[in-house]
Amino acid sequence: MKKIHIGLLPRIIIAIALGILLGNFLPDSPVRLFVTFNGIFSEFLSFSIPLIIVGLVTVAIADIGKGAGKLLLITTLIAYGATLFSGFLSYFTGATLFPSLIEPGVPLEEVSEAQGILPFFSVAIPPLMNVMTALVLAFTLGLGLAYLKNDTLKSAARDFQEIIVRMISTVIIPLLPIYIFGIFLNMTHSGEVFSILMVFIKIIGIIFLLHIFLLIFQYSIAALFVRRNPFKLLGRMLPAYFTALGTQSSAATIPVTLEQTKKNEVTPDIAGFVIPLCATIHLSGSTLKIVACALALMIMQGMPYSFPLFAGFIFILGITMVAAPGVPGGAIMASLGVLQSVLGFDESAQALMIALYIAMDSFGTACNVTGDGAIALVINKIYK
Repeated sequence: MKKIHIGLLPRIIIAIALGILLGNFLPDSPVRLFVTFNGIFSEFLSFSIPLIIVGLVTVAIADIGKGAGKLLLITTLIAYGATLFSGFLSYFTGATLFPSLIEPGVPLEEVSEAQGILPFFSVAIPPLMNVMTALVLAFTLGLGLAYLKNDTLKSAARDFQEIIVRMISTVIIPLLPIYIFGIFLNMTHSGEVFSILMVFIKIIGIIFLLHIFLLIFQYSIAALFVRRNPFKLLGRMLPAYFTALGTQSSAATIPVTLEQTKKNEVTPDIAGFVIPLCATIHLSGSTLKIVACALALMIMQGMPYSFPLFAGFIFILGITMVAAPGVPGGAIMASLGVLQSVLGFDESAQALMIALYIAMDSFGTACNVTGDGAIALVINKIYK
């Protein structure tokens, strides 16, 4: 009998729906059970975040530094610039629209834990280091590895990266639906779930419109370089967009993105270099989502925010996202450390960030891979 595989997004949606449904009538004991599980999982997540940063960012920085040729450098800078632009676009749009759409003053630490219900027990799992220490260590090791002639330490770093990727894909990601079910079960039990859901709906609508605007803008810039119709260029990339919607993976969409990029008259050599590279380092759509969701949750909680705070967050996020593993939800896993260290997100806010991000994961991935074609057009013009 063939095993039926249910994707992460459907599991998250089912978890949210069941949490809302059961939270209305379940007694305290089952709710207390999930309060206990969420407490343990939160501790494990906090323990894992520094390891995720060191394991993923170190190798990503080492790989970029190792191949620091002119073509790689220019492509990386353009991809990073596009990622920064999407982050700032998201911030300014959110700072303009969200205050009038979101009612502040919802304390997530109270919402995510059912009122008056304590866990059966708790387990403390202290992290080996704080997040900022992990970031500095990852950059130091990555830059050092890029210039080492001996491959022994690099091989060890890649083995550690493989361990972290497997931990994310076989432990954290499979348990996320249970964690999010517990969050929404507890929110419903405390009577705050519908105010949170209304925020979700507003944010998702605005982010979707921002994705469309971002793609049109990217292809308009590329069209200025190649002096062609931006809408025709974008139209040829739609097969890649819809493939990414279905696969939720930039890597799995590479063959389609590559083929459609060639149809936009990018030379095979440039397309063959830029598209696989940008599938890893260009994350405009993902950055746009994370910045908008983070800002919305801060406004909802009444947390102070400012442009300098988010500017630092966006610059660090753009680098950290390069290390995102190629699994659904991998980008938000890689960014949890920055959310915690720069914006001060606790476990409750991180859990809602995960739910919001995964709800839009397909659209962010589609925006990422479609934008890769615009970068390839610019690189092709520069080198032609």
